[in-house]
Amino acid sequence: MGAAEPVEERETDEVEAREEDEEEVKDVEKGEVGSQEELVRSNNHEEFHLSRMQRLNPTNPLRLVINNATRVGTPSPSQPTHPAQPTQPSQPAQPAQPAQPTQPAQPRSTPTPQLSVVTLNSRAYTNRISLVLFLLHMVVAVGLVGFLIFKGIQGLIEGSESIKTKEKKVLRHYLPQVEAASLLSITLAFAWQKAVREWPRFMVNFILWGSFLLSLSAGILLICFQKPPTDGIGVCFIAFAVGDGLYACWVTPRIGFCCKVLMRSLEPVSKVPDLNQPIYWMLGAGFLWMSLWILAVVGALNFYLPPLIILGLVLSLAWTAEVMRNVANLTVSRVIALYYHRGMQSNTQFCFQRALTQNLGSACLGSLFVPAIEALRIVARALNLLEGEDEFMFCCAHCCLGVMESIFRNGNGWAFVQIAAYGKGFVKASQDTWELFKKQEMESIVDSDITSSICFLTGVCSGSICVIVVAAWTAKVHQNFTATISLLAFFIGYLMTRIAMAVPHACVSCYYVCYAENPNNRLFDKLIKDRLNLIESGRDVVVPTPRAPHRFAAA
Repeated sequence: MGAAEPVEERETDEVEAREEDEEEVKDVEKGEVGSQEELVRSNNHEEFHLSRMQRLNPTNPLRLVINNATRVGTPSPSQPTHPAQPTQPSQPAQPAQPAQPTQPAQPRSTPTPQLSVVTLNSRAYTNRISLVLFLLHMVVAVGLVGFLIFKGIQGLIEGSESIKTKEKKVLRHYLPQVEAASLLSITLAFAWQKAVREWPRFMVNFILWGSFLLSLSAGILLICFQKPPTDGIGVCFIAFAVGDGLYACWVTPRIGFCCKVLMRSLEPVSKVPDLNQPIYWMLGAGFLWMSLWILAVVGALNFYLPPLIILGLVLSLAWTAEVMRNVANLTVSRVIALYYHRGMQSNTQFCFQRALTQNLGSACLGSLFVPAIEALRIVARALNLLEGEDEFMFCCAHCCLGVMESIFRNGNGWAFVQIAAYGKGFVKASQDTWELFKKQEMESIVDSDITSSICFLTGVCSGSICVIVVAAWTAKVHQNFTATISLLAFFIGYLMTRIAMAVPHACVSCYYVCYAENPNNRLFDKLIKDRLNLIESGRDVVVPTPRAPHRFAAA
């Protein structure tokens, strides 16, 4: 009996610690809990903590670790204790056991408390340098757009007859088509997202082959106008369509698993009815900014170096739209990640505010590097297919893949899940996420995932539809503007649709990353585990990793 008592005591301490962790967790999304120290000092829970402290064993107090400071809870001598179970009266018939000699206190293996409340509600701003750069860029962009709009109005009122005629022609035959392309792209964005959420298995195949047909149709239409600018753009569309068709054939074996993951990952969306709220705000802000941006382009014609200024406006618009998409991505990622971690429905508005403040710097930094990293990933896959006996080519490919391995390990699109959940910086989140994938041996699965490609091709579909509509319209009213407006319509359609497709993209990312953190979570089934077993047994084939081909790794 004496040997069993410490074991029972430790088990009691572990149970009490687990109960304490569960009772102290509050809804972090309401911003009520900044740290556990505030929770202990809360007046609403003072009586609750006193009663809990009274149940602590005086010979083995429970250590509470709060903000790196150890506090020992002891029973209050001024208040009577209320044990959970009634104490048994002593039996005089049995002989009293001899008192054990007092032994010095020995360290006990107490369970390490989870500081998830503090971590999940981190208030620190991430990637502050990129945040400052983006804010400075926005100040300059707003000032430039306002100035160019003023120059445009000045040209219409005080300019010469040639300037007035030129600006009126642009406004008459340029502005309506671009505004129509903006409204059409927003409509298509919500239509694509709704269709993917309702019929994911059908839409994956439809998007793969629909992007091929739509881009091919847009290219053929532009060539039919028989103008050098439209012919050049049409050839580019047709070349992309050919590559898209080859890609659709290449990823056919991966479509089945992609559809299963997409269906599983979209299940929590139905439990959060206002999850599309950040999408509404981002698309509304995007439409307003796009309208002002178009007027600024018209005003640039009445200023120095119009091509250079318009190029700067295009780059600024691309970065701003990508930041909007990643803000929506971070909002959805936090909502879904907290559902997997805590099994609770989060406040979408609070998550949106957090993405616009604490995590905005990471969204800005990721918006700069993730598209370039994804492009390098495509190059890496092409290098992976390199065959031949040329040692020089193998050496160059090995060097390039080594650089891409380092880049992808320190920056990838999966990082947004941990940025949203834990408030990590972009580089740290990328490193930790990839280490999780390596720990669970999931690199081959995430390398084979085509969700990002599906979202990209959805934007291509919307852009191609906008090109077809706007090009046919412009060719009827003013054919000389057809090439320029077609490019701008494709750009707008692509950007708007990518913002809306942040919802399924974030859901799939959370599914992979949260599974890698805790594969035994009851909210996950055996889909990924069965896939890994098939890969290990050789009954399933996946695309080789784009960073470390086996022939290079063995060298």
